[in-house]
Amino acid sequence: MSHDTDSVRTVAELLKDERLGVLTTVAPDGTLIARPMALQEVEFDGDLWFFAERGSRKLAHVAADPRVNVAVGSGASWVSVAGVGEQVEDVAKKRELWSKGVEAWLPDGPDSPQAVLLRVRAESAEYWDTPGSRVATLLSFVKSKATGERLEGENERVDL
Repeated sequence: MSHDTDSVRTVAELLKDERLGVLTTVAPDGTLIARPMALQEVEFDGDLWFFAERGSRKLAHVAADPRVNVAVGSGASWVSVAGVGEQVEDVAKKRELWSKGVEAWLPDGPDSPQAVLLRVRAESAEYWDTPGSRVATLLSFVKSKATGERLEGENERVDL
């Protein structure tokens, strides 16, 4: 596992253009529940931000067990961020992160008491990055299968 600045920078770079992630929480019975969520801040500084509806099941899960995971992928690269989730009541931050996309789910705006933030404080991440586009990744996979050589790419676990 690594904690160097370059590895952390790589995680930030892989996350920067992503707009959707899959948030996994732990239900009270121990079941893992995953659901797609829109990432609200593209500048990764160790925190990931999401909007949620007050009283939602995901917030109840986080209140009971704050351990969460967010998986993000684009075909050629994937990032899995493990951390701690928490409900955040911050009107200024809600206004800062608000967008028309969020309004589709929470139509009463950022000042609505139903709109709350879910912050994920990242503790570690693991990433898989293959060179090139989706086609290059597929070709690399085919080459690997044909030659018996290891698939080209990078995989590292990072403490954040």
